[in-house]
Amino acid sequence: MTEAHVAVVGAGAAGLSLARLLAEPPPGAERLTVVLIETPRARLRPPDRTWCYWSREPDELEAYTAASWGRIRVHGPSGRLVDSGIAPLRYRMIRSADYAREVGARLDVCERVIRLDATVTAVEDRPGGAVVRAVGPDGVAREVHVRWVFDTRPHPLPNARSVLLQHFRGWFVRTVHPAFEPGAAVLMDLRTAQPERGLSFGYVLPFTSRSALVEYTEFSARPLSGAGYEAALHHYTRGVLRLGGFEVEAVEQGAIPMTDGCFSRRTGASVFRIGASGGATRPSTGYTFAAAQRQVRAVADALFAGRTPLPPPAYSRRSRAMDAVLLRALDAGRLDGAAFFERLFTRNEAGRLLRFLDGDTTPLEDLRIGASAPVAPMLRSAAEVPWLRRRVRNSGG
Repeated sequence: MTEAHVAVVGAGAAGLSLARLLAEPPPGAERLTVVLIETPRARLRPPDRTWCYWSREPDELEAYTAASWGRIRVHGPSGRLVDSGIAPLRYRMIRSADYAREVGARLDVCERVIRLDATVTAVEDRPGGAVVRAVGPDGVAREVHVRWVFDTRPHPLPNARSVLLQHFRGWFVRTVHPAFEPGAAVLMDLRTAQPERGLSFGYVLPFTSRSALVEYTEFSARPLSGAGYEAALHHYTRGVLRLGGFEVEAVEQGAIPMTDGCFSRRTGASVFRIGASGGATRPSTGYTFAAAQRQVRAVADALFAGRTPLPPPAYSRRSRAMDAVLLRALDAGRLDGAAFFERLFTRNEAGRLLRFLDGDTTPLEDLRIGASAPVAPMLRSAAEVPWLRRRVRNSGG
C-alpha cells in the first residue's frame, strides 16, 4: 500500500503538467507527496503527437516549446489568403514525447513524487480521501491511499445533442527544394475537398524552408480509413501545396471528440477529472492543451492554499452555448464549414479571433465576431438547440 496527498492517474499532457507543478511548490506552500500512475500497457497510453496553443510572451512553457510562429495564415476554398501577425501572441508547438521525457526527468529527481507503472482498475471515495486500485506489470495488485485523486483517463462521452469527430493524419516531411516559409503557420487551408457534412482542411507547421508538419484534418461523423487519409494527404501535398519531391520522416494521427455534452469535473468527494476528460477540449476547435494548463494551474494553486481543488470550467457558459450552435449547424449539414471559417478569419482581427477561440473575449467582442457568421443557418440552429434531447452518441472512434 502507498500513501500520499495526491494521486494523478495518467501521464498525458494534463497529468504530467499537474505533477510538474506540484513538484515545484512556491515558497511557504505545503510540500505535497504525489503518486503519478501511468499504465505500462502501450495501447492504453496516449500516442505521441504535437500539442499546439497560443499564448502571450513570456510563456512558462517556453523551455518545452519545439517551435513557435508569430504569423498565421488561412487559405479560403478559392485560394484567398489571410496572412496576419498575432503579436503579442505566439502560436506554439510542443512535442508530447519531448515533454514527457523532460518533465519525467525532473520528476525522477523529486523525492516527493512517486512514479508508479500500473493499470488503474478502480478509483473509490473513502471517508476523508480516496483509494486507487491498480495492477502492476507483474500482475500484483496495488493500492494507493490519498486525500485527492485527479483522473485524466478517457471515459465514455457524456450525453450530447451533437457530436462530431476531429480526426487527422499528419506527415513530418522534408522536401527536396525549399517549399515553406518558417515564420508563418497555416492554421486552415480550406482548398481541400469538403465532406458532405462537416469540414476538412490542411494544416502546415513549417520548421525550416524544407521541413514541416503537414496534416489533413476533418470535422465529420467518422474517421477515414488508412487509405483515405493517405489519398487526402497525397492530394494536399502534391495537388494543393505542390511540394515536389519530399520524404515522410514521421507520421502522427489522432481523433478528438467535439461534443456539446457536459463533462463531469468532480465524480466523488475526493475525485476529480482534468484535461480532456474534464472538459478541456474546446468543442468548436478541438484545441485542449491551453485549457488543460489553466485547469491544472488552478488545481495546484488550490492544493497549495489548502482549498478544495475543484478544477474550474475550461470555458464559460457563453462559449459552450455558441459552440453548441456551431456543432448543430455542422452536424445537420446546413452550414458550409469552409465558407464559415473563411468569413471568420477575413472579417475579424486575427489576435482577437484567437482569443475568441480560447474563450477569452468579452460579450461585446463575441457579438461582433458572431455578426460575421452566416445568419440563417446559425439562427435556425440556435432556435432548435434548446429543444434537442441529449442522448448517448458514438464518438466515431
